[in-house]
Amino acid sequence: MYFDNIPTIPTADELLDRSFRRAAKKMREKNNKNRANEDFVRAITQATHDKLVSIIQSFPEFEQLPPFYRDLCDILFGMDNLRQALGMVGWAAKNVRDVGGGISRSMRRADPLTERKRAVARIASIVHRADDALRYLNDVRNVLRKLPVISTDEFTIVVAGYPNVGKSSFIRLVSSAEPEIASYPFTTKGVVVGHRNAERRKRIQFIDTPGLLDRTEEERNAIEKQALNALVYVADLVLFVIDASEHCGYSVEAQEKLREEIAGIVTVPMLTVVNKADIKKTEDRFNMSTVTGEGVEEVLAELLRQRMEMMQDEVVDIRSELPVPEMKRRGGRSETKTDY
Repeated sequence: MYFDNIPTIPTADELLDRSFRRAAKKMREKNNKNRANEDFVRAITQATHDKLVSIIQSFPEFEQLPPFYRDLCDILFGMDNLRQALGMVGWAAKNVRDVGGGISRSMRRADPLTERKRAVARIASIVHRADDALRYLNDVRNVLRKLPVISTDEFTIVVAGYPNVGKSSFIRLVSSAEPEIASYPFTTKGVVVGHRNAERRKRIQFIDTPGLLDRTEEERNAIEKQALNALVYVADLVLFVIDASEHCGYSVEAQEKLREEIAGIVTVPMLTVVNKADIKKTEDRFNMSTVTGEGVEEVLAELLRQRMEMMQDEVVDIRSELPVPEMKRRGGRSETKTDY
């Protein structure tokens, strides 16, 4: 996963305390006590600079992330905010190195103890100016490490629809996901990933998305934008769920309008089903009830059927991938040279 290796980001005080202790330890290891103050300044400069640089390097190159994760980061945090925070840490690293290095070089021409105190104060001041950025990056880190792992190698079914139509209940019934289920809208605050085993040890990836509302892009919040992000970038097949009973709090007309909008956004097949069939059914679509279980297996079977149909369209003759044997002529006859 792209974010697993991001360590906890320390505050300015925590970073300085760690650097001071490391510098003090190095001083105790030195035999030349006459240069103790200079060694201390060099040590604290190096330790602080290296830690700040390591913080920057622990974050991935966001521009090189897959589009789903790159846009998700932009939705959650804003790429400009991330770049600004990382830039502030980089500014602190550069200035710590320049200030600490400059003072350490001048210590032999001035009072070492005074210069040491000046170096500590200057370095601490620089790091504290980056404290807000460090705290922000730690908040980002805590969110990034909790993002679901979405595989690009697995067939992915994204479940979409208005809030409280039964998307999460369906996902829980057919996959390994355990989304929070409740009778109020917007229970799902982000994408939830579940899996189901298929033939030949392959897996199907189900993604439960937050509920969408029929409104303009500018009006949609971060939760809704996460759902659209999943639909656009990772879906191989979309399952759109409608609540014909309108117990979700939204009219069928509004739900149909959203379905048409999504159909115009995605480039993959979309299956529309009606949930809460124990309350109200329709004649022209698959009906199911995630409460009683009625029709759930039929909907799943249709999804699997469409998946197999799509996979058959992508079948590649493996013989075309085999190396072409080298042909040589001997005595007017063609022979095949094969290496074993």
